[in-house]
Order: sequence, then C-alpha cells, then structure tokens
Amino acid sequence: MSTPFHVAVIGLGAMGMGAARSCLRAGLTTYGIDLSESARSQLQQAGAAAVMADARPLAETLDAVLLLVVNAAQVRRILLGEEGLARHLKPGTAVMISSTISAADAASLAGELAQLGLLMLDAPVSGGAIKADAGEMTVMAAGAEAAFDKLAPVLDAVAGRVYRVGSDPGQGSTVKIIHQLLAGVHIAVAAEAMALASKAGISLDLMYDVVTHAAGNSWMFENRMPRVLTGDYQARSAVDIFVKDLNLVADTARALHFPLPLASTALNMFLAASNAGHGHEDDSAVIKTFSGIQLPGQEERS
Repeated sequence: MSTPFHVAVIGLGAMGMGAARSCLRAGLTTYGIDLSESARSQLQQAGAAAVMADARPLAETLDAVLLLVVNAAQVRRILLGEEGLARHLKPGTAVMISSTISAADAASLAGELAQLGLLMLDAPVSGGAIKADAGEMTVMAAGAEAAFDKLAPVLDAVAGRVYRVGSDPGQGSTVKIIHQLLAGVHIAVAAEAMALASKAGISLDLMYDVVTHAAGNSWMFENRMPRVLTGDYQARSAVDIFVKDLNLVADTARALHFPLPLASTALNMFLAASNAGHGHEDDSAVIKTFSGIQLPGQEERS
C-alpha cells in the first residue's frame, strides 16, 4: 500500500477550490485552508481530510503546500509573517506558489524558504475555474529538480500540462506575467468591441455569435462576454485582479525599458473601471467604463 501524500491547499477561491477537488480525486490526503467558512464547508463536503482557517496545526503532517491566494503580500504573510506557516513545516516540505506574483518576489520567497530547509516551486497557473475543477490547469513552473520531484503528485493532480520553464524561481512568474498581458488586453478589447456594437445598435447576442464563429474570436471573448450578455457581473475573476496583473506586466516592462502600448491602455481601462466602483465585480465589467451605450441589465450609461 502506498504512503499517503498530505497536501494543504491554501486559498479556496475559484482556482484553489478546483485544485483542491482535483487533489482529492487523485487520492491525495487533502486539507483546505481559507478564511471563508462557506468555502471550507464546500470542500469538507467534497471529502477533505480537514478544513481550517490556519494550516499551522497540520504543519508536521504535510508533504506539500499549494498556495492560490491573491497576491505576493498574502503569500508572504501566510508563509513568513508573525504567524507564518513556513517555520512549522518539516524540512524538505515542498511549497508550490501558484499565485500571480512578480519574478523578484518569487525569487526572494524561494531564498527565504530555502533557509528554512523548504523546497519551493514558482508555479503560476492558468485555465480558469473549469480547467481547475477538471484537473487540467496549465502550470508554468520553475524551481529545483527536487521541488518538481516532491510536488509530482500535486502537479499530476491539478495540471493538464506542466511547462518546466527553468530551474530559477521567478522564471515561471515571468512567463505568467507575459501571458497576463494577453489575457488582460483580450478582455479589454472584447469589451471595447461589444461596447461599439451596442453603440451601433447591433444585437449583442448576434455579435457574440458572429465573433465566436469567426476569426476575431479569442478564449477570453468567448468566456467573458456571456457575462455581459446576461448582465451578470458577479466576480469569478475581479477587475482588481487585472489591475494587479497588468501592473505586474507594466513593472516587468519598465525594468526592461520596453514599451507596451496595448497593455498600458488595457491597464488604464481596468483602473478606470476600478475607480468607478467596479473593482470587485467580474473583470468583464471593464465594459462599464464606456458611456452612451445600453447594456443588458443596465440603464443606458451616460
């Protein structure tokens, strides 16, 4: 009989919940860590070994930790803050950081965890909630061979494809940040196209149908614009997530003295949406920054 593999998934949002369910399906002994009682309850019902708001009581039993929280500040607080988990983990425990953070933060965290005898994989993910729930996320990972080896059961559980970007933490984050340039621009331009259709008096349902069967389609258009069609802006991925991610894109480009005209415009569109009070709405709500159009479920925007 094989030895059980114990993994704690920290952050049970759309992606984290899917990853945790995938770990359960793969037969891993899975613990769910989140401040949200409803998220913990949901994973408990799915068969988690335990759920809690703080992973420290589990630390000695864990083989791996998977973090899918919002940003680097949260990652650092959870692992290395006053009540941080890292100091309580057994040496040799592997930490997989799948939040979208800067390359510098990933490299810094890896160094600090190494001083505690811990392995770290810089492993941002993509694919959305559906791919996460199916165990089919795309993982862009960088780290030592030992980290890949230790985290193999988790990677097998959550990923449809794992790209080994390099051996230095930070390289995975750089690939994800460049990917987010495309993701953010695609959402912004999808919103711009649908706003123009509205202004021109074209049925948005018709426009969606045409684009998704023609060359101008993108994964983001196909995935996000149905939310505009139904007027449902409950956040799956919030406007403020793309404010964060496109700022990471801008910071990366600035350090390389590299111009990014389209990404800069997209960032300003998401900043405008956040400034107008839509920061916690779905990222498709970036369309609400356009005035003089009629959107489903909305009064005409003036």
